[in-house]
Amino acid sequence: MRTEIVLPGVVEPEGLQVRRTPVPEPGPGQVLIRTEATGVSFAEQQMRRGRYYDQPPFPFVPGYDLVGVVDAAGPGADPALAGQRVAVLTKVGGWASHVVADAADVVPVPAGLDPAEAETVVVNGITAWQMLHRKARVRAGGTVLVHGANGGVGTVLVQLALLAGARVIGTAAPRHHEHLRVLGVTPVDYRADVPAAVRALAPGGVDAVFDHLGVPSVDASWGLLARGGTLVAYGSATTRDDTGNKQLPVLRILSRVWRWNALPNGRRAYFYNIWAGRALARDRFRARLRDDLTQVLRAMADGRLTAQVAARLPLTEAASALRLAESRTVAGKVVLVP
Repeated sequence: MRTEIVLPGVVEPEGLQVRRTPVPEPGPGQVLIRTEATGVSFAEQQMRRGRYYDQPPFPFVPGYDLVGVVDAAGPGADPALAGQRVAVLTKVGGWASHVVADAADVVPVPAGLDPAEAETVVVNGITAWQMLHRKARVRAGGTVLVHGANGGVGTVLVQLALLAGARVIGTAAPRHHEHLRVLGVTPVDYRADVPAAVRALAPGGVDAVFDHLGVPSVDASWGLLARGGTLVAYGSATTRDDTGNKQLPVLRILSRVWRWNALPNGRRAYFYNIWAGRALARDRFRARLRDDLTQVLRAMADGRLTAQVAARLPLTEAASALRLAESRTVAGKVVLVP
């Protein structure tokens, strides 16, 4: 039997439902994956509030990504995939013991990697890599600011930026500062006057800012850029508990991005969406995703990138895992293990 976690509607974490269903069969071009690890990301926190901008109608199985072993290949899928450990980006559906996915979407996981550790760099690793290298194009010797440097994306992003030879300033609560210093990050208290603290550390401005917080922070981040610098916004975390139109926070950021990019000031702004281009150029999207995740997984396999597992909990304890992730008291990513 398959175990899955169902989000029935706008509920507290304890409202998640555990359901048992028959194990599905892979269809043409698909594979059946036996999940070894799936993660709790900010997307699920928004989805349970009905606040994720393009989530499906309730009820549904959440789960943005997973790592697992291919149990069976459907007609037309490469039979050699059976028995391989793979990673896949799902957006929804990952919180289950068995998941069917398109064979073209799976990415091999290097041998020897712990599944839970590899899971921490699927959606987070793709996001961090693409923002750093495809959007900001950070180079050695530059200075970058990472908001939420202790979070799921942040902990991967700061390490990749350091590997690229950048100096990294990261915002976080003081309890996480020593950990960030060990990584090589200069920490800043997120509750302090962040712009003033960053200007003191980088009087000439920073070369890139990665900001997931929302409009007020994005406005301040734009003002911290040096000439030629890049702002990459990728969320609106401060609006997580708001009510009203769930698209509005993103639209407010997009309006600023469009306005700023029309100015002849030598700076650029982007709103990063991991799914951009998928509908119009699916093959190109898949190739780029495969290339980028492969780079991140290789860095982990080589020991250049360290997994930041905040906690491992059983899949059936998804409610506790979600509560822990939402507490903002942990560094890294909370992982569910069926």
